[in-house]
Amino acid sequence: MKQVLLGTAIGVAGLVGMPLAGAQTVATAPAEVEGLEKVVVSAQRRDEAAQEVGIAVSVISGKTLSERGITNVNQLQNQTPSLEVEPAFGSGQPEFRLRGVGFHDYASNNTSTVTVNVDEVAYGLPILTQGLLFDIDRVEVLRGPQGTLYGRNTTGGAVNFVTRKPTSVFAAGVTVDYDSNDEKRLEAFVSGPFSDTVRGRVAVATDQGGAWQHNRATGEKLGNADRTALRGELDWAVTPDFDLRFSVHASQDQSDGQGLYLFKPLATANGTGPTIAADTDRKATGWGLRPAFAQLIGVSANAKPFKDNDGNGGAITATVDLGKVVFTSITSVEKLKRREYNDWDASSSAEADEYFHSDIDTYSQELRLASNGDQRVNWVTGLYYAKEKLKENWYSDFTSIYGFAAHTSYHQAAESSAIFGQVDTKLDDKLKLVTGLRYEHENRDLTDYTTTTVPVVGIGISNVDQSIATNAVTGKIGLDYKLAPKTLLYTSFSRGVKSGGFSAYNALSPDQTKPFKAETLYALEAGFKTDLAANLRLNGAIYHYDYRNQQIQSAIYDSVYGAIGKIVNAPKSKIDGVEFELEWEPVAGLAVSQSLGYKQGKYREFRALDVAASIAAGTGVYTDLSGKDLNFPKLSYGGAVSYAWVVDGWRLKAATDYSYHDRYESWLGSTYDTSSYWLANANFAIGPTNAKWTAGLWGRNIFNQKYDLTRNFFTNAQVAAAGKPATWGVQLSTTF
Repeated sequence: MKQVLLGTAIGVAGLVGMPLAGAQTVATAPAEVEGLEKVVVSAQRRDEAAQEVGIAVSVISGKTLSERGITNVNQLQNQTPSLEVEPAFGSGQPEFRLRGVGFHDYASNNTSTVTVNVDEVAYGLPILTQGLLFDIDRVEVLRGPQGTLYGRNTTGGAVNFVTRKPTSVFAAGVTVDYDSNDEKRLEAFVSGPFSDTVRGRVAVATDQGGAWQHNRATGEKLGNADRTALRGELDWAVTPDFDLRFSVHASQDQSDGQGLYLFKPLATANGTGPTIAADTDRKATGWGLRPAFAQLIGVSANAKPFKDNDGNGGAITATVDLGKVVFTSITSVEKLKRREYNDWDASSSAEADEYFHSDIDTYSQELRLASNGDQRVNWVTGLYYAKEKLKENWYSDFTSIYGFAAHTSYHQAAESSAIFGQVDTKLDDKLKLVTGLRYEHENRDLTDYTTTTVPVVGIGISNVDQSIATNAVTGKIGLDYKLAPKTLLYTSFSRGVKSGGFSAYNALSPDQTKPFKAETLYALEAGFKTDLAANLRLNGAIYHYDYRNQQIQSAIYDSVYGAIGKIVNAPKSKIDGVEFELEWEPVAGLAVSQSLGYKQGKYREFRALDVAASIAAGTGVYTDLSGKDLNFPKLSYGGAVSYAWVVDGWRLKAATDYSYHDRYESWLGSTYDTSSYWLANANFAIGPTNAKWTAGLWGRNIFNQKYDLTRNFFTNAQVAAAGKPATWGVQLSTTF
């Protein structure tokens, strides 16, 4: 399949480059290959060439995001090795995993193992990362623990979004897309100077329509987008040595939720109601609300699954050049109001209807001092403080199967402070020593935790308070060796920590809310980065992870209620893996990129509750999983081929990108495994050389691959979130 896709891509590029029948054309291209672009990253809190940094980092440009139609974080998993971004239970909350290090949790209150940063501001809770990607300069994916510079909760790595900045000259642009599902997307920006010292930029994006699912009983469509986002930035050069940057953003998402389909028949109401056959059409789904439950959550009784989320925030960044030292201060606030209804039984029966009502407020402050310029000793040190508040109301309707609805409410507050530093010392012309250390303290409090049931009384818990403190020491020691002017070898040993937390599910027992411990990851990595020629780049890495107290979504046994869901700690586990990335421009205008990641993990020590055996025995039955595989896809592969040329004053470009996703073996058992699949996309663009506009055609999932993003069950329903089928569209872009 890999060879077929690659051959097809090259064949298509060659076909569209042929002259049109009956036309007199002259095709031209640069006389020689210009060489690969130098990519700059800020992975170590300063701008550096990516090939000079001893970190496994992939960079996706904003131009690439636009060309490939990447508009949300979930789609990033198709663009870089060893990255998975799964929609938690098919909801709007992304779950990030890097190199198999990830956290499975559909609740709102726990941090990810992969931190997401936007212009150096950390988004602590995964739900904050949803929304439109627009006006992005680049995305940096840093693999491996990044605790020194990015703090706790980066055991997997970090994903950095760098937005486009105000320009010194006036610029403006508009891009519009329309696709075969009647989805319309617009992105626009205006940028330029207000004076000699002040410049600004405003960007907006909106996404409307696109329903591709349908209600199996009524035919009603589901999947329409209705989201809009705005970002503004003002840069003020107060003095030649003092800069202030003000950034604000706001977003609203009133889109339909994703429907789930039944991959097994559903016998509603414990078999006393109608049985719904398994869906043979992945686009089929179902939903429905009891009038009493609809009234309880304050929505219409005929409401479809939906999101109603409002987010806003801002940051002030001050930079002062003190000569040999640069001082940076970053102050930020983020707010999100989440209202989301999901039908997790995919039917009109009240088996598992879920409604999230979340209010999130975060504040952070970072103060940093760094050496100025490129010295023999380059260093950075700083202080960090963050405060996070979450107010959650979570409603579940289990009336058809259990005879009641459940309401879980709580407050969670997290407060952390840290001191950190990193020193890069050039021991000689070729060898560099990298040392870093960070100490971070976090208090996380769960208060007023209550689960009540209606109309059944006496099930659940009331006013439970829990606390956990995490004292995390993270750090790194590494060596970078310049084997040749264009070849870097590196090795590193690092320690990452993810803080402990709470299982914020519908709780039947106080034991369910007891905190799980912090996890620790020790990582040993070696890699190389080399430009084998001006037009050929190859990077690779090999790593070994020693995992302690890995946080696992599992269950515990209660003498009254039996097996109940809870996040627990696996004492010992390990992960080993290897990665390669290649970029090649064999001839002028032709670009080829390939990436490959392979990883394998095992539990070294872990006794987990066997839910099925416990139910059968009426007591807790635990299984020794030592030596068993960790549950993540082992292989990831992706690539892209593009060809650009000029014909009679017209610029043309044909491109394809493709990815392979390995089988995902679920911790719930083989019934919930997702099969491996290939995805392929293509686009073709044309525009005059003497004008600043481009028109294009594009296709996503062009072979109409049928695949599942995730499989799961809730109560009696066995459901899956389907991937989007083949979609075709047109794009028009212009700049001024």
